[in-house]
Amino acid sequence: MKLKTLILACLMVLLLAKGGHAGDALSVDIFGPGQNKVNILVLPARGPGGPGSSALAKRFAETVQSDISYLPFLRLAYMSEVLGGDPSKGLKADEIDFKPLQLGRIDLVMTVGGRGQDIEARVYETYTRKLLLGKGYSQVDDGGVALVADRFCAQLMRVLTGKSGFFDSTLAFSKKVNGGKELFTSSALGRGLTQITNDNGYNVSPSWSKDGRYVAYTNISDRGHRLGIWDRNTRVSRLRKFAGNVAISPTYTPDGRIAISLSTSGNPDIYLLDEHMNPGKALAPSWAINVSPAFDLSGRKMAFCSGRLGGPQIFLLNRDTGAVERITYEGSYNTRPTLSPDGRFVAFARLTPEGQRIFVRDLVAGQERQITFGPGSDEDPSFDPDGYFISFSSTRNGGSKIFITTRYGDAARQLPTGPGDAMAPAWGVAPALN
Repeated sequence: MKLKTLILACLMVLLLAKGGHAGDALSVDIFGPGQNKVNILVLPARGPGGPGSSALAKRFAETVQSDISYLPFLRLAYMSEVLGGDPSKGLKADEIDFKPLQLGRIDLVMTVGGRGQDIEARVYETYTRKLLLGKGYSQVDDGGVALVADRFCAQLMRVLTGKSGFFDSTLAFSKKVNGGKELFTSSALGRGLTQITNDNGYNVSPSWSKDGRYVAYTNISDRGHRLGIWDRNTRVSRLRKFAGNVAISPTYTPDGRIAISLSTSGNPDIYLLDEHMNPGKALAPSWAINVSPAFDLSGRKMAFCSGRLGGPQIFLLNRDTGAVERITYEGSYNTRPTLSPDGRFVAFARLTPEGQRIFVRDLVAGQERQITFGPGSDEDPSFDPDGYFISFSSTRNGGSKIFITTRYGDAARQLPTGPGDAMAPAWGVAPALN
C-alpha cells in the first residue's frame, strides 16, 4: 500500500512539473536546435450516440494517423499507454477524462466523430484541456476522405508550427514511361499522381515557378536538348531550342524568370532568360562547366555547381555584388544544390565511397551535416516551401524512387509513385492537381 501511494505521488509530481506552463499554448519549433517529440493520441472514432461511427469517419481517423507519421515532431501514442483505456465518452472536452492522458504523458488528444457523410474532429491539449483545433466537414464521399484528412493535418501543423507547406504543396518529378521519361506531379503524400507531359524522349530536371503555375524542364530527344515549359492552367507544354548542344537544369527565379545552363559559346554557363526567352549575360561565367542553379526566396543568392576549380563543387553567387564563394571543400564530387527559402541552408549530393549521399550545409554557422545514409545512391535534393523537409531520389530499395526526409536527417519515407523508376523531385507551392 505504501509503495502504491509513493508511485502515485511521484506520478503527480511529474504531472505538475510538465503542466507548469499550462497557460501557454503548445507550439513546436521545427527549426530550433533539437526537436522534442509531441505525443498525440487519436481516439477511436465515435458515432452520435456512442462508440459506433461511420466507415468514413474511421477512414478519416486512420488517414490522419498515416499523415501524422510523416511528421517527425509528432509521435503517435497507443491506447495501451493510457491507464484504463479510452478515457472519453464523447467528442468534447467535458466528455474526456484528461487525467489518465496526463499520467501517460500524452500531450495532444484527438477525437473524431461521424454520421453518414459528416465528419468532425477536434484536437485538445491534455495539460490545459484547451481546444487546439476543431473542424467539421459535410458531404464527404469516399474519394474525398483522404483530401479532407490532409487538409485537417495541414491546419494542425500550421497551429503547432506556423508552417504547413508539406501538405499544401506539390512535387513534380521525372518517371520512366515507355522507354523514355515524362513528368508527373503528386502531393507530398503521393496523392493525385498525374502525368503532366507527353513529349516523347526524356523529360528531366523539373522546376516550379514560384506561383505554382509553370514547370520548366529539359527535354532530351533526337532533336537535342530543349527547354520545356508546362502550363498548369492549360495543361499544355511548349518546347524551345537554343543555340548549342546543351540546355539543362532550368530553374525559376522568385520573380518568374528562368535561369538555365546553355552552351551557346563553348562550355555550359548559366544564363538568365528575358521575357522573350532569350539569354542575357552569363550569371557566373568561367572557363568550366556551370550548371544546376538554385535560388533563395529573395533571388539574391544563387547556388550552383561548377568545375572551375577542378572537380564539380558547390558555389554561391551573391547577385548583388557578383561575388562567387566556394561552399563545399570536402569530397571531390558535389552536385545538385538546392537552397532553403531563407538562403541559410544548401543541400546537395556528394559522391562518397558508399555512393551518393545528401548533405546539408549551414551557410551561417559554416557547419555541414550528412542527412542520408543509403543504401544505394541518394541524389536530387529539393527543399520544401518551408525549408524543413527535403525530397530526394534514391536507389536504396532497388530502382530509383522518391523519398522525403528533413534537413536534420530524420528517417526517410518513400513516396508512393506507382510502378517504374521515379527521380529528380522538385517542390512547388501549388496544391496537387485534381
